[in-house]
Amino acid sequence: MQDNPTTRPSLMSAFPPPPSGQVTLANWRTAPFNRWAFHHVREIVPSTDIPHDPAHVRPLTRGAGLESLRIGAPDGASTDRDLGLDWGFDDFLAATGTDGIVVLHRGAIVLERYANGMTERSPHILMSVSKSMLGLLAAVLAAQGALDADRLAVDYVPELRETAWVGARVGQLLDMRTAVAFDEDYLATSGPIVAYRKATGWNPLEPGERPSDLRSFLLTLTQSNGPHGGKFSYVSPNTDLLGWIIERAAGRRYSDLMSELVWQPMGAAEPAYITVDRLGAPRCAGGMCTTTRDLARVGQLLVEGGARGARQVVPAAWIEDITQNGDAEAWNAGSFVPYFPGAAMHYRDKWYLERGAAPLLFGLGIHGQNLFVDAKREIVIAKHSSQASPLDAGLIALTGRFVSEVRKALS
Repeated sequence: MQDNPTTRPSLMSAFPPPPSGQVTLANWRTAPFNRWAFHHVREIVPSTDIPHDPAHVRPLTRGAGLESLRIGAPDGASTDRDLGLDWGFDDFLAATGTDGIVVLHRGAIVLERYANGMTERSPHILMSVSKSMLGLLAAVLAAQGALDADRLAVDYVPELRETAWVGARVGQLLDMRTAVAFDEDYLATSGPIVAYRKATGWNPLEPGERPSDLRSFLLTLTQSNGPHGGKFSYVSPNTDLLGWIIERAAGRRYSDLMSELVWQPMGAAEPAYITVDRLGAPRCAGGMCTTTRDLARVGQLLVEGGARGARQVVPAAWIEDITQNGDAEAWNAGSFVPYFPGAAMHYRDKWYLERGAAPLLFGLGIHGQNLFVDAKREIVIAKHSSQASPLDAGLIALTGRFVSEVRKALS
């Protein structure tokens, strides 16, 4: 249900804000507080910069607008609006809790809108689109010979010898095909996922509770639920472990590597940042924050085969591997199929791929974070949101319908 904007508490707007409008570590991921928090994350959780290069920003031109676009609403969208099957662009933005959206066609902005205090210069959390960003960094390091997808995770991090990751290969971490037993229940109020959030600094500690850290938490995951290399099994700690592996393999901080190898050469217009735990470990699974325009620039890099001008930033062969070599059977055996009913899908190297004549490559994050790339039609859709529910099947379907309409309009 969408709330009435006139009844929302005024968030962080006085000195000090009234209790009803205070955004804290305890409430920052819940509605309505996430509308402010998601683009002020570093004021709540420790973070480290991912610098850009102001001298080499990729320009974005302006193209013909698409504000008149109409979107058919699928059944099950979580909204109390009675809009039938014909939604306008503004209706769609409101229903999906959009904070920022940028659509590119052939490198030009054809749609751009911001809400809830966002601007074109506001970094907003990517949630699990952060995983897709790690996938691009892994591609660069693999091409340099610093990372090998066929090696065992324990080769890079020997501390894993007593964990469920024994026998898992780096490529299986990238593809979410490890057999680590971990219940990714975003609404849980206790258990391993809450301990995980506390270890990353995303949840407050209880009175008298001793602080943990991300890497120590990873070593507590000792239970497996089958052989590695089986079905698609969405376990966010896989990606945080990859961040640890990357830092070990390269001997440098993750944020510095992301800046030097991806963010600067890509031509980002603003610095990004990523949340870190109390010992500086990056939350690679969900803590990266970028502007919506720069997220669109990531998509444009993929449209152009991983190159910016004469420089190959992300290997073209890696992008081809994502589109060609995912395992459809592993996907179909996994738990995400109900969110994409009837779609021919796979997951590869931290990216989702809807197969077809014009494949749709995308990253997906909870609360409505999206990056869609249709390289054949040269279309990019970057969307930041503050939806109330972590995963809402109706809103995922509605967003998919919007993407389909944009692709038809620009084909």
